[in-house]
Amino acid sequence: MAETALQLGIILGYLLLALGVGVVAYRLTDRTAEDYFLASRTLGTVVLLFTTFATLLSAFTFFGGPTAAYRAGPEWILVMGLMDGVLFGLLWYVIGYKQWLVGKVNGYVTLGEMIGDRFGSPILRVLIAGISLFWLLPYVMLQQQGAGTAIAALTQGAVPYWVGAGGITLFMIVYVVLSGMRGVAWTDTLQGLFMLGMIWVAVAWILSVVGGPGAATAELAAASPGHLTLGGGLYTPAYVLSTAISIAFGVTMFPQVNQRFFVAGSKRVLKRTFALWPVLVILLFVPAFMLGAWAQGLGIVAGEGENVLPLLLNEYTPAWFAALVVAGAVAAMMSSSDSMLLSGSSYLTRDVYRQVVSGVTERREALVGRMGVVVIALLSFVASLFQPGTLIDIGETAFGGFAQLALPVLVALYWSGTTRYGMYAGIGGSQLFYLGSVFLPFVPAGYVLPFAPGLGGWSASVVGMGLGLLLTLGVSVATGHAAGEDAAAYQRLSAD
Repeated sequence: MAETALQLGIILGYLLLALGVGVVAYRLTDRTAEDYFLASRTLGTVVLLFTTFATLLSAFTFFGGPTAAYRAGPEWILVMGLMDGVLFGLLWYVIGYKQWLVGKVNGYVTLGEMIGDRFGSPILRVLIAGISLFWLLPYVMLQQQGAGTAIAALTQGAVPYWVGAGGITLFMIVYVVLSGMRGVAWTDTLQGLFMLGMIWVAVAWILSVVGGPGAATAELAAASPGHLTLGGGLYTPAYVLSTAISIAFGVTMFPQVNQRFFVAGSKRVLKRTFALWPVLVILLFVPAFMLGAWAQGLGIVAGEGENVLPLLLNEYTPAWFAALVVAGAVAAMMSSSDSMLLSGSSYLTRDVYRQVVSGVTERREALVGRMGVVVIALLSFVASLFQPGTLIDIGETAFGGFAQLALPVLVALYWSGTTRYGMYAGIGGSQLFYLGSVFLPFVPAGYVLPFAPGLGGWSASVVGMGLGLLLTLGVSVATGHAAGEDAAAYQRLSAD
């Protein structure tokens, strides 16, 4: 009982520290929508780097990744670490830099606002917002589900799942409503540094107990030799490439990540940040996923739906240190969820509310945005109580949904011949195809491409992206008569 109280006290103390940062940010925040949602576009290199880093490193990465490595081997590092560290860095430059230029000139806050203005289409603006909110809810739910299971595992059931998930949800509502982007970015920086430090200390601690990395790897080889075989089992070339492409392009369209393309204080800040990105990703993914793989050889038994990291920590580290690392994991979840709630509310207010209510003031929009935070958090919490799938399954599904937006948006940013009809077809067609692969049993979830049969099955997400690209280009060419006004609007997107 005393041990559980100590663990919960450590986590609570960390949460109160983060809340204190949010309160300070609230005192410095202007009561305008742009400041609430984008911190008045003033973030510097360190804060922008770590707020993006912490926003992406969620329950999916902190618990889902190690658990995937525990069950199938450390090659998951290829998917999340090497592939997406590089791919997302490139997309940050190709899409993010262009968005920053356009947003700086035109004052855009959301992706839907930018694309809707590009084509003079409120329908397109609402469509992008609706799709983004649809896929955002399950990913917020994933964070709450991760928090609930982590705290329940750490306390060995003394704190029920619903209490852990509900407590984290309530905390996030309070400090996101208070502080907006400025507070979120500052707490993200604190959380990013904290969780990065904790995972490396955890690796050092556990390896010192078991005799070093060589001994841990030898135990893994003896217990499960297949975990050390490159390319075996699940990790076919098509699987690795499909998952990496889907996640990297999906991340680029995540509202909480995409909005960070607008907030850099200068061109120099943005370029420095995406150059440093791959290094920071590798520094977290490698130790976290290797801990999961080594746990297989160390005899840790994780049942279906259980996360391996808390079990490993409880076995090899003192209770207080396990609580610190889980606090770091909870930080990862919160630093994703807080940004999702903030970005989701901006999509809801700016791209939906402002389309149906005229004469909305900046203060009114910020107030409605705060109300949107509460609504999205509570809806996702209720959904999380049903625990509809594993963290990996939920994460991959949401990534794939967002990825369908990426190529039509990329085409719209760089090709003046794109038409609104091409965007309707590319975005709508790829989303319908992908939704069918997720929810309809007769639509295949994997495809063997005729020109590369030896690589294995490609995911429906990547096939849907290709379909979206073809529809965007083809319909735009076919409706070229409508391209005149859209091309004129494109000039606003060419500002440098």
